[in-house]
Amino acid sequence: MKKEFKATQKISFDEPRKIRLVVAVIKKMKPAEAVDKLPFVQKRAGAELAKVIKSAITSAKKCRSSETDLIFKEIQIGEAQGLKGEKRPAVGMWHPFKRRMSHIRVILTTIKSQEPSTKPQTNSKEGKTKNRRLNRENREQKR
Repeated sequence: MKKEFKATQKISFDEPRKIRLVVAVIKKMKPAEAVDKLPFVQKRAGAELAKVIKSAITSAKKCRSSETDLIFKEIQIGEAQGLKGEKRPAVGMWHPFKRRMSHIRVILTTIKSQEPSTKPQTNSKEGKTKNRRLNRENREQKR
């Protein structure tokens, strides 16, 4: 049975396109490996992304999932509301700028493992007819 573990960070002050560059590097790795390699990526967005991935790994550990069984299901980088501002030049009209921000969402899932089922496998048709027969016998005994 697969389980999902989510972690989000709202309003990161890094631009979405810059974070997506870092995500492209790590999305094929396992989360534990990605956390180890992110400090060596020469981008500020690597530190923000590492925090969110560590948070998702921690929530997986609380549910007794192994760190080695986790893989990335989804890494979403969305655009948050930006700040609008102005730069006043020496001469002329003011120059507007937009300070872009982003939301980071990481979803981890476990690798599907073969777990023994608790119920013995029986032919469903045989089970239904047996139950019907027993129910009929019980009703007749009550009369």
